[in-house]
Amino acid sequence: MKSPTTPGSTLSAEARLSLQTRLIALVVAVTFFMENLDATVIATALPTMAAAFGVTPVDMNVGITAYILAVAIFIPLSSWIADRFGARRVFAGAIVVFTLASLLCGLSQSIEMFVLARVLQGIGGALMVPVGRLAVLRNTDKKDLVNMIAIITWPGLVAPILGPVVGGLIVTHASWPWIFYVNLPLGVLALIAALWLVPEGREENVRAFDSKGFVLLAGACASILGGLEWLGSENGNAMLSGLGVTLAGVLLALWAIHHCRHHANPLLPLRTLSINTFRVTIFGGSLFRLAISALPFLLPLLFQVGFGLSPVDAGLLVLAVFAGNLALKPFTTAIMQRHGFRKVLLVNGVIGVMSIAACALFTAQTPFAVIAAVLFAGGLSRSMQFTCYNSIGFADVAKEHMSEASALFSLFFQLAMGMGVTVAALLLRASMSVQNHDLQAQATDFRVAFVGVALLGLLALVDVLKLPKHAGESVLKRN
Repeated sequence: MKSPTTPGSTLSAEARLSLQTRLIALVVAVTFFMENLDATVIATALPTMAAAFGVTPVDMNVGITAYILAVAIFIPLSSWIADRFGARRVFAGAIVVFTLASLLCGLSQSIEMFVLARVLQGIGGALMVPVGRLAVLRNTDKKDLVNMIAIITWPGLVAPILGPVVGGLIVTHASWPWIFYVNLPLGVLALIAALWLVPEGREENVRAFDSKGFVLLAGACASILGGLEWLGSENGNAMLSGLGVTLAGVLLALWAIHHCRHHANPLLPLRTLSINTFRVTIFGGSLFRLAISALPFLLPLLFQVGFGLSPVDAGLLVLAVFAGNLALKPFTTAIMQRHGFRKVLLVNGVIGVMSIAACALFTAQTPFAVIAAVLFAGGLSRSMQFTCYNSIGFADVAKEHMSEASALFSLFFQLAMGMGVTVAALLLRASMSVQNHDLQAQATDFRVAFVGVALLGLLALVDVLKLPKHAGESVLKRN
């Protein structure tokens, strides 16, 4: 029998650790899918749910907003809580909260109960994915980082595309509570796996809780997202109020940044922003994610309002994006290893921007095959760019700083994804106002929105130009 110090035994231990980390990544991927699916699956069910609660479909938007705000507010807590109570305990607890909240959403008999359940669900989601990602990052060698990030990232890409289709199918062939009940078996399986696989991950020396930092960060996130949502209202007074709340959120954000930079032990340390590769994925990467996240909102609207397709048919057409995501997934790592992060981010980013701009050229007479081909190409680019940004972001982060980096990444990720739909809606509404399209968006309004979103994606690539040629190469080395 070999001693624990023999080479054979060491290789066996490394293999076991690699397998465990891959399994943890799969569990986190499932929770990432649950969280992102829940953020979008509700969209096509809003009219049915509104009828059940006796309110208007517009009133149901509060369910989406409440979820996004809860996630954004509580994400800054994820780093401190994971260090204080341990990654396994917090991750498992977050899965329990998210799953029970899903059950409460399905059992809701009123809009008030539903909103409370969505807030609880958002709190669970805010802790679930960042802490799960942290458990993976802490147990992953640099050489395996790209593969682990790819496993975690891909379900989050798929969920926003599948969400409207799944929601439409469930409402059509079952009943709206099943939108939330589908989380129950996934949650139970994820909980069992988390308790079995995830290391305790508790830090010995935990910094004191920064209550002022939490209030500032939570207030900034809630004000910016809520204000932008309000800004998209058709009511003129509400738009002015939304502008005021958004500006207040920006001021709170500046105050929070100043506090985090000068406080001895801030809730959300910002030192990882001094790392070039991490900074690029936070700023340029978030801007690109914002542009990309607008598409699942704009495309179904264009196909239904502009082309007269049914919600299900519109959703099925958007599945071409999902097909592109799926087709490229097996090749993303090899492409990054061959060409490097900087070149891939630039070239693929331009392709992604062109695919967004091409959507502005769609008309009711455009053959569906052409539309599907453009969306498929966009899906290929989307998959590559997300994986690339997410991988290079943690390439140069030391393991002792993974906790704060994961929380900061998750905060900006959620803000970008939440603001994507809002920015797209603002572009649509601005075009409608300028062109006096008071009742319904026209084809020209969608063209303005797609071009505006594409320009945001192009602006995101300016950050990539600052990267050195061999940026992040430590995680691209072949085994």
